[in-house]
Amino acid sequence: MDIATLLGMLGAIAVIAAAILFGGSAGSFIDTPSILIVIGGGIFANLMKFPLGDTLGAFKVASRAFFHKSMGPQELSNECVELAKIARREGLLELENKEITNEFLNKGVQMAIDGVDHDLVKYLLNKEINLTIERHESGEAIFRGFGDSFPAMGMIGTLIGLVQMMANMSDPKAIGPAMAVALLTTLYGAVLANTIFIPVAEKLAFRTSEERRNRQLILEAVNGIQTGIQPRVLETLLATYVPHQKAEPVEADKAA
Repeated sequence: MDIATLLGMLGAIAVIAAAILFGGSAGSFIDTPSILIVIGGGIFANLMKFPLGDTLGAFKVASRAFFHKSMGPQELSNECVELAKIARREGLLELENKEITNEFLNKGVQMAIDGVDHDLVKYLLNKEINLTIERHESGEAIFRGFGDSFPAMGMIGTLIGLVQMMANMSDPKAIGPAMAVALLTTLYGAVLANTIFIPVAEKLAFRTSEERRNRQLILEAVNGIQTGIQPRVLETLLATYVPHQKAEPVEADKAA
């Protein structure tokens, strides 16, 4: 689990809740029409932007913001270099008995073992990278859509409340409920967008970038392993994918 995502979300909600509780009655911040306008209106408005299946699937993609934990590029690079050493010293078939932790790397290595042409392997892996990134970016876009729709509906609710208030200025009892709708819809929309949907979209964007980098690293590694590149050269190549730090050297086998 990515504790930072959960901690950030719960922390932001807790701070807002504490401010409400310490400032007075929490009941005054609950208004059913405001909830209907923001949540109901926001959901239906977003359904107009994206297909229903994609919208429902986005919540599965969103689980990556909380539960996904990928290998770091340094760890992944080290594993690829070790595989390259074995393949160069003992042959590609020896990799069949090697446990490979990364599913995408394992798929590429298995195709290499099966004798698939390296150009075709590169094409297939590139195809999977593009489709995976496209799926993740679709989920990110849907969450950004929610982040736009909820505040917009909050603004609509505010205008509704102001119209109701202005239309009933002669009745002092109607001013309070109308003003509550006017203010609370804006509050609900801002809270939902800025504590849940926009942060999740940003974390998904980060995960997508991380996934793209790792898969490109694997693509380079599989191509190098299949073409018999010298492990030390492969290590130098893969080190370019390790951000903001010097890659840890992996000692090349003397027989490599």
